[in-house]
Amino acid sequence: MRLWLFGLYGIVSTTAVAGERAIKKGLSDKTGLVSELEQFKDIEKYSPLDFEAFGGHEIRNLDKNLYEELFSHWENNFHFDYRILKSLKEDLEKIKAKKGTALNCGEGVLEELKPLQTLEDEGLSLEEIVEKLEKDLTEFADDDTVAINVASTEPSIDYDKQVHGSLEGFEKAIKENRKDKISASMLYAYVSLKNKIPFGNFTPSVGSSIPALKELAEKTGTPHAGNDGKTGETLVKTTLAPMFAYRNLQVLGWMGYNILGDLDGKVLSHEQNKRSKIVSKDKVIGKILGYYPYTITEINYFPSLQDNKTAFNFIHYKGFLGTKMKMYFIWDAIDAIVAAPLVLDIARFLNFAKKKGQKGVIKELAFFFKSPMETDVYNTHKQFEMLVNWYNSLR
Repeated sequence: MRLWLFGLYGIVSTTAVAGERAIKKGLSDKTGLVSELEQFKDIEKYSPLDFEAFGGHEIRNLDKNLYEELFSHWENNFHFDYRILKSLKEDLEKIKAKKGTALNCGEGVLEELKPLQTLEDEGLSLEEIVEKLEKDLTEFADDDTVAINVASTEPSIDYDKQVHGSLEGFEKAIKENRKDKISASMLYAYVSLKNKIPFGNFTPSVGSSIPALKELAEKTGTPHAGNDGKTGETLVKTTLAPMFAYRNLQVLGWMGYNILGDLDGKVLSHEQNKRSKIVSKDKVIGKILGYYPYTITEINYFPSLQDNKTAFNFIHYKGFLGTKMKMYFIWDAIDAIVAAPLVLDIARFLNFAKKKGQKGVIKELAFFFKSPMETDVYNTHKQFEMLVNWYNSLR
C-alpha cells in the first residue's frame, strides 16, 4: 500500500507515518489500531500494515522533510518515546511534501500557518491547480494507493446547487475559475476520486461530501468515506449517550468545553474555522437520543496544552419520579496519539473496500467519523457492529 496525506506535515500525519514505521521495525506494538482487532484478523491479506511509501501535499515548510517536522512537533509535546523517533530518522528524512492549496481555508489557516506556500499564490487558475495536484498524486500512486485529508479545518462554503449539485457543474466551475465556490478539500477529493484513488476525509471540511463528488466516485467506481475523525470527546459522547437512551433517562442538557493548543488550536481559535468543527461535535447527541436536549459545545485555544486536548463534560438528566441528576466526565488525551492510528485504519479499510469492488460512500466506516456520510447511525456500539458485519460480508 501507498498513502498520500493532504496535510503531510501536521502532527497527526507525521505521527501516523512514524507509527507505521515503528511497528514495521518492531519498535512498537499495534495498540490503538482498530484494524488489528481479532474481528479483522485476516485484513492483512488485503491491506497489510506495511506501507510501501508515504507522500502528500502541504502548504508550509516545503524546504523541510517529514523528520524535521515531526521532530518540531515532538519538541513541543514529547508525545512518544524519543528512542523511537531517533531510530526512524533515516527513514523519515526521505519523505518530503509537495506544494498544496489553501483555497478558501479561512482566516485561521491564513493567519496561523504563515508563511504559507500555496499553488494559488503562484497565480494559477483552478484548472492549473487541479493539474498540478493531479500530477503530484498520479506520479506517486499505484493500484493500492489511498488518499486521506488531514489538513486544517476549513470554514463551510454555502451550498450552490449549480456548482456542488452535479459533476458537470463542478467541472464547469473549475473551467470558469470559480474560486469563490470551491475549497482545498474539494479539490483534494476531486483529484483523488477522478483517478480512482480511495479518499478519506479525516476533517470536518467539505471534502467529498457534496453531490458532485459523490457522483464522481460512483462514475469512477471509487470508495470514499468521512467526515471528521472521531478520536476523543465525541467518541465518549457517542459511546455514553446510548446508555441514557437504553435506561430511558431523559437528558436535559449536555455541555462540552474543549481546550487545546498546537496549530489545530490556533486555527480553531478563529470563529470562521471553528464553526464547522462545533457543528460536527454538537449534533451527535440528538442523533443518538432521538431528541435534542439543550447543548453547549465550546472549543478554546489554550497554548500551553500543545497537542494535549482536554474536554470537560457536564450532563444534566432526569430519572424516575422526575428527579434531576448530574454526571461529569473529563477526556484528556494527546490528540495525535488517538488520531494517528485511525488514519492508518481508514486507509486499510478503504483499500480493502476497493479490492472488494465497493464504490461510492462506504457508510459502514461511520465508526471512525463524527459526521459520517449516508447514515444516521451515530451510536458507537451500533457503528462497530455495522463495521464488523460489513467486513465479514465481503471477506
